[in-house]
Amino acid sequence: PCQSSSVTSVFLLRSLCLLLVGSKTPCLLAAGAKTPFTTIEAESGQLGGRAALQQFIIGSPVPTVATKELEASGGAFVTLTQTGDSISWRNPVAGANTIVVRNCIPDTDDGSGQVSTINLYVDGKFRQAIQVSSRQSWVYRKATPTINNPKGGGMPYHFYNEDRAILKGPPIPANATIELRKDTDNGTTYYDIDCIDLENVGSPLPRPANSLSIVDFGADPSFEIDSTEAIGKCINEARLQGKSVWIPPGKFMLNHLKGGGLNLTGVTVNGAGVWHSMLYRNIPLPPPSLPWRSNISLGTNSVLRDVSIDSNSIYKAIGGVSGDDYGITSSGENWLIERVWVQHCDAQWLSGSNGTMRDSRVADSWADGINVNNGNTPSPNKRGMNLTVQNNFVRGTGDDGIAAFSDAGSKGDNSQMDGTRILDNTTVATWWANGLRIAGGKNVTVRNNLVMDVAANNGMEISIFGETSQPLESATITGNVVLRGGGWNTIRNGINIGGGEAVTANIIFNDNVIIDSRRMGVKVGGKQLDLTFQNNVIRGSATTGIQIIKGLNGRSVMTSNKVQQQRDKQPPFINQSPTSFQVQSSGNSW
Repeated sequence: PCQSSSVTSVFLLRSLCLLLVGSKTPCLLAAGAKTPFTTIEAESGQLGGRAALQQFIIGSPVPTVATKELEASGGAFVTLTQTGDSISWRNPVAGANTIVVRNCIPDTDDGSGQVSTINLYVDGKFRQAIQVSSRQSWVYRKATPTINNPKGGGMPYHFYNEDRAILKGPPIPANATIELRKDTDNGTTYYDIDCIDLENVGSPLPRPANSLSIVDFGADPSFEIDSTEAIGKCINEARLQGKSVWIPPGKFMLNHLKGGGLNLTGVTVNGAGVWHSMLYRNIPLPPPSLPWRSNISLGTNSVLRDVSIDSNSIYKAIGGVSGDDYGITSSGENWLIERVWVQHCDAQWLSGSNGTMRDSRVADSWADGINVNNGNTPSPNKRGMNLTVQNNFVRGTGDDGIAAFSDAGSKGDNSQMDGTRILDNTTVATWWANGLRIAGGKNVTVRNNLVMDVAANNGMEISIFGETSQPLESATITGNVVLRGGGWNTIRNGINIGGGEAVTANIIFNDNVIIDSRRMGVKVGGKQLDLTFQNNVIRGSATTGIQIIKGLNGRSVMTSNKVQQQRDKQPPFINQSPTSFQVQSSGNSW
């Protein structure tokens, strides 16, 4: 039997386990992040009242605009519109004491959003009201004068927000019934429920020895006064004394605009855990002066762990009027980010060498969830060498869920990235761009990732990006699972593999599983490509299983691949470049 990731929903587990019966395919459930929480999809719940399931059916025409179905985890959500409507589940987590509700409630006419509540019941008894909000969702593509203007002529998207709460009363035992219900005191017109996360959160971590507490320097854990300068003083003193920084339990306000964000170069910063220690950027909106910065930056020998980072930003505009800035940035050598939860920020923009982000969580970002890169301009501190992204959970991002971008720069003098590793991650429900993207680089490894429900673009994009991209020289893509790839933004598919322009891309694509793509399963294109394509399973694609497009040069060895259950008798394999792209084929299902 397979060891499943706790992040995978009951609904998804059932679907994937059916595929394993009698199959020699590597264990599908090995892909994705192992997390301390369990996700339950709304579509696996029991509906009450007039609650209704809304879902996108694979094989249907893909909309040309964003929809709530395409942006939903699992491609489906449950809507509650009438008093008494509800959705309930059996609790799979022993001692659950926290909840995250991924939901959509209406925007307001002026685009500022609203705050409401939905009621939580346990075994039929009222437990508490859960606060939900649309203040940081509902933006409008190409609207004027800003993208949060619902009357500005833009396309609405980014429908969902994740609202978290610590549960009141005793922890909820396993197999208890958890119910979300729209009651008379829940004041908005509808609640679209996508999924919930349940977790048994332990006590706060203890203060490490040889550490300096930010509270001793004046930081306020009660979220009443700005703590930016106090935290900065603590960091500077820890650097001088060779000690670490301690962020105790509390919610610490960051709204000081002078001097930018926090620089952790050479310092280790420890928190009490992501549910206990929060740094919240409460930037005045609009800021009284521009530009400003609030990002947390790591440099050589920096460590950041066991904290939550959130913000009041309302749309993408780094250092601008919306309150938006990067969550975490990095440069230099030997940095580490672990067990960090970032929400409502721009990308985690990570450069440098020998750095790792792992065991972390990103939600509701305004750009890429995690982007490892070479800094776009030449710098010895931003070379993009041996960067690792491992065992992270990313959901609801406003650009690629996880990306690696090797950019030559405007003058072509930026170094090529080398040794990027993207391992064991989960990306879910990106509302713009791709679930996972590799853009240039060499010796890239993408292994055992789970990519689900991309609303706009491809499930996975393996190619280059823009006119200044470095070539994709070599990459190994293995053991990944891509579910329901291909969104509304023109013609997008489960996987897109693109060859190089001036340099042949050498790509190994083995032992991957691509299921229920909304259009093609795998599209292979570009200019020059040397592709090894072995032991992959492409199942249930709405159009062609694998298609090699016109104009591609090079060759491929394709062996032991299976294209199964094509919808509407769509072809399993098409090579539109038969003379310029030679395919050596054996043991395939077509």
